Amino acid sequence: MKNVKLALSVLFWAGASCVMAQPGLKKDSGRMSAEMYIEMFREAAVADMLKTGVPASITLAQGMYESDYGNSRLATEANNHFGIKCHKEWNGPTFHKDDDAPNECFRKYEDVLHSYDDHSYFLRSRERYHFLFNLDVTDYKGWSHGLKKAGYATNPQYASKLIDLIERYKLYEYDQQGEKRPVAGEKAKEPEKTGSRTTRPARTKPQVTDKAMISEPSNTVNGVPFVVARKGDTWTALAIEQKVEVWQLLEYNDLEKSDGVDEGMLVFIRPKKNHADTFFHLAEEGETMHAISQKYGVRLSRLYKMNEMEFGTQPKAGQKIYLRRAMLLGKVL
Repeated sequence: MKNVKLALSVLFWAGASCVMAQPGLKKDSGRMSAEMYIEMFREAAVADMLKTGVPASITLAQGMYESDYGNSRLATEANNHFGIKCHKEWNGPTFHKDDDAPNECFRKYEDVLHSYDDHSYFLRSRERYHFLFNLDVTDYKGWSHGLKKAGYATNPQYASKLIDLIERYKLYEYDQQGEKRPVAGEKAKEPEKTGSRTTRPARTKPQVTDKAMISEPSNTVNGVPFVVARKGDTWTALAIEQKVEVWQLLEYNDLEKSDGVDEGMLVFIRPKKNHADTFFHLAEEGETMHAISQKYGVRLSRLYKMNEMEFGTQPKAGQKIYLRRAMLLGKVL
């Protein structure tokens, strides 16, 4: 059992395209099974639920249905598990195939986890889906019917297909740790869950004067573009200027609206990466995981996962914080 878990961890980091090539991890037909799909991506679905309010059951069911359990061409060749098309705002890589019309344009992702992130961002950023976020996170039936009503898919049986998958594989169990996150009307900061994995870690506001942050050209860290906050900037002003939503800026920087904008603060305007080129970082006295996340342009949740640390805990002085996946002494990081 220990070896199987290790193999699954390696496959998860390698991405779905590598999974397709691994013998012994598929059914006799050569296709990835539903059980394998759930095992690989349930953590990503739960993580996105905690950030955005999209039920993990819905994310998993849509991913399973839209990607044919990770076996479709769109999934294996473009890492797109949700059938999201390019749309006018997409400026990333593309993949073309016949769908409702011949040779339609679909989004292509660096890895499957980017597909999962974009799926949640896509739903929160489209006004036609905003009503869904007023539903309880455990109301998977309401979400399923709402997605169909809002036009996510043309199949008249789309809602029933999702509900069947959720109930057949008990995906609703993953929704229990989530909370409703309305798109509009939130007046106060969400209460913290002390002692749980959703407790927010302490944060520092990194300054662009740090040489490690300005070592790359064109205002990027780890290939992720950023701007430097000016005196008087607000999240709303920055969002309008950069043509993104406020919630996106907050997600990109692992912050909350109650965290103010300080002059000289580095603000990422696109999602951070899952790893950095640098192998590891030695934590300094008082340095937080959030500060390290911003310094190297690595998602905070991925940083915790790579280092097998509980979300919210902080490193000790001199502790080695890994910034990219690696195999070390037989252990997947």
